[in-house]
Amino acid sequence: MEMGRAVRMLLNSVLVLLVLCSDCEARDSDLSYVTCGSLVKLLNTKHHVRLHSHDVKYGSGSGQQSVTGVDNADDANSYWQIRGKPERPCQRGVAIRCGQAIRITHMKTGRNLHTHHFSSPLSNNQEVSAFGENGEGDDLDVWTVQCDSDYWEREEAVRFKHVGTDVYLSVTGEQYNHPIRGQREIHGMRSANQHNWWRSMEGVFIQPSQDPVGHDEL
Repeated sequence: MEMGRAVRMLLNSVLVLLVLCSDCEARDSDLSYVTCGSLVKLLNTKHHVRLHSHDVKYGSGSGQQSVTGVDNADDANSYWQIRGKPERPCQRGVAIRCGQAIRITHMKTGRNLHTHHFSSPLSNNQEVSAFGENGEGDDLDVWTVQCDSDYWEREEAVRFKHVGTDVYLSVTGEQYNHPIRGQREIHGMRSANQHNWWRSMEGVFIQPSQDPVGHDEL
């Protein structure tokens, strides 16, 4: 319960920080890497949409919170926090290593990027959802960062491979109708291909010396 309150306080405080710093981008800092605790928007480099979620449930499959891709670069529902595994938290401000297992937590709703053996509604790939409460879900919330350097570089395109089911976070362009008209389906694919490259974009990139909201670790 205390952890849940701490996560809610953190997410609310960072939202305020983002409002005050809505134009913060990777190039505005001297840091070269995505770090633990950072809030980022993730852009699919093939389809040019940002990973997005909102409190709208799938009407089929798991019925969990939907995850989509959006063209709008300014939507606050596209911020995600980079966190460690539940049993192995990462240290705030430390660069994320290539191959490291992470959780990707939706800032506004506190649910984790998640996938499981349900078919996605449009492409019949694997459904990707947002799952859990207050930043806590289950072992299907864990992804590894696949990149070519030692650490996840901000300007580098990376892949996210799901630990539990071995699929890659992907977009292939299918669009939803009402109530999320025009948003793209996000899903898991078995193969590593051009549809599953992502790059960090706008965000608040935490340095080791920073503690903007008074918490060391989620």
